[in-house]
Amino acid sequence: MIGSRYITVILVSIFFMNLPARAAGQGGGSSDQGTIVTFWPLVDYRESPREKFGNLSVLGPLFKFQWRKEERDVAVRPLFYTRANTRERTTVSEYLYPLSSADTSPQASLFQVLQLYQNNTYRKDEEGKQEKGTMLFPFYISGTSRNYGPYTSVFPFYGDIYERFWRDEYHYVLFPLYGRTVKKGTTSTNYLYPFFATTRGEKESGFQFWPLYGQSAKEGVYRKRFVVWPFYMEEQTGLDTGNPTNRLYLLPWYAAADSPANTSRYFFWPFFGYRSDREGRQEERDYFWPFVCTIRGENRYLDSFLPLYSIERRKESRREWIVWPLYLNEQLDSALFRQERDRVLYFLYSDNRETWPKDGTEQRRTALWPLFLFNLDTRGIKSLAVPAPVESFLNREGIERSWAPFWRLYQQRWNDRGDSAVSFLWNLYWHETRGDDLAFELFPALQYREGKNMRDVSLFKGLIRYRNDDGMTRVHFFWIPFSPPPGNPATETVMKRVGGE
Repeated sequence: MIGSRYITVILVSIFFMNLPARAAGQGGGSSDQGTIVTFWPLVDYRESPREKFGNLSVLGPLFKFQWRKEERDVAVRPLFYTRANTRERTTVSEYLYPLSSADTSPQASLFQVLQLYQNNTYRKDEEGKQEKGTMLFPFYISGTSRNYGPYTSVFPFYGDIYERFWRDEYHYVLFPLYGRTVKKGTTSTNYLYPFFATTRGEKESGFQFWPLYGQSAKEGVYRKRFVVWPFYMEEQTGLDTGNPTNRLYLLPWYAAADSPANTSRYFFWPFFGYRSDREGRQEERDYFWPFVCTIRGENRYLDSFLPLYSIERRKESRREWIVWPLYLNEQLDSALFRQERDRVLYFLYSDNRETWPKDGTEQRRTALWPLFLFNLDTRGIKSLAVPAPVESFLNREGIERSWAPFWRLYQQRWNDRGDSAVSFLWNLYWHETRGDDLAFELFPALQYREGKNMRDVSLFKGLIRYRNDDGMTRVHFFWIPFSPPPGNPATETVMKRVGGE
């Protein structure tokens, strides 16, 4: 009877001697050898010291830990994904993407939830000084303004906000009962917003009783008025420029604009009308916009007969619809960058090609919903993923990191040098080729490695194994060496003990 110590020897052989396998073509004892350990679907470990790369996946796409030079990636999908750069001291984390994210660097720390809750810290150059801001939009906002100092807003009760949301100042009490904003010296005060308001500034004044009547003016700059908004509006703007403009709106029946550079007239706005741009030497005609319209000019040409056909050309771009939304072609052509994109049924099929003529680089992204996604990156690496249920209309790195690995049943990467990697069902079957080196596995039936002066064939995770390394042959049956190589006393001793000698 084989004692417990011999059973231990066999188990150790299974899980620690036969599972690890040198990457294809890296047999021998050099320090840059790669290692592959697989036990599908529990563990998949790959390491290449030569590339300073390693990856550990547990339970298929669920858990991941990867390192490549200074970068570290940790994921528990789809709960979170974190990428850190030890050299730059930066960390980017995503939580249930796109629900929440955090971004940390030596200059700032940012955290947000659906862009509604934000907590930000900005570190100044001075030692120990920071600027902080917190927002739970629209209910709570706090922060520090360089010009006005700290501020707090608790909506709708009371608030002061400085240099945010396109205004210099916001002040309110029991909104919409009272509110006041300041922008470039102009103060707008609202009472029971939006019904009553006043405007005050340097040589500027105005009031409104919305929607019945309102007016405002700034001497030498603009004049505006409305009656029963939006049916009657008139305004004069740009009075302090070389192109003062008069506009009149009698919506929806009539709209007009006149200036030294432009003239426009619309009837049953915005459907029928014309616009003349004398400065840009362009004429636009609309007949039941946006279905039938034409533009003729030095820098723009448009014929639109939607949904049948539309073509638009600009100085460096072209856009063409055929039986909208059946087919769309878009082109951009400049000295520095070129792009062409084809779409069928807008998101059903998408093919985007980009090139940079000066340095000769290119990239391409092709998606056919929901079947596949093809990528060519600027390094010349091609990839194919099947299926692709959202990639044709959602091109987001967060989708690729946190969600796509779940539905990527088949993946392949390759380059023009012949290197390739294939994965099916999260490495139930995988195949890797690098130069003259080859490795593949169909778990648990077959493993194969081939490289320079090395060949390794293993059945059922080493239950039966043949290995030839630099002319030295080893054969295993039931994980036990059958023909131990000469000059290996330790292996011969184990064989003798297992055999009862």
